[in-house]
Amino acid sequence: MTKEAIIDQISDTYAPLSAACKEQLAGHATLLPLHKNTLLVKEGEYADSTYYIVKGCARAYYLREGKDISDWFAFEGEFISSIVSFFTQRPSPHYIELLEDCILLELSRDHIEKVSGQFHDFEHLVRIVVTQTMLRLQEKISSLQFYTARQKYENILAIRPNITQRVALTHIASYLGISLETLSRIRNPRNRI
Repeated sequence: MTKEAIIDQISDTYAPLSAACKEQLAGHATLLPLHKNTLLVKEGEYADSTYYIVKGCARAYYLREGKDISDWFAFEGEFISSIVSFFTQRPSPHYIELLEDCILLELSRDHIEKVSGQFHDFEHLVRIVVTQTMLRLQEKISSLQFYTARQKYENILAIRPNITQRVALTHIASYLGISLETLSRIRNPRNRI
């Protein structure tokens, strides 16, 4: 798939972009075929790029007191970046790891700012992506505060029906804020009413 086709896909999914805007994006975006387990960002690094996932999936995670805590998953048609580092220009508090072989479209912060300043349609697209990210984060916070372990798991399956085929159960459990043992009990059909 060409950069131009990918940018058309982004335009169709998020917000329509003008031909001139698409051309500007294609001129500075980088297409990256990368292997599973590649770390896009490490804790403590400065992250000045965001990535659109053309193929594959990735996760953001923290390492705290020897524990690996998944914070975010992104799949085809979605963006992922170290949000804190990208927007504040401070070191990243987490890692971003590819969970499958991926094809990514990389956009640098400088280029995003330049294109946003030139094209209102791209600025609108960025606002939509940021808003969707905020809404997903708010849903995750509500889930952690108010849902039972089973409700959390059923909710993620409703959003991502095939997540258990693509993401390790340990990562799913940590994302949901439950133990792997609890997740295994929930998944066991004999425990269902």
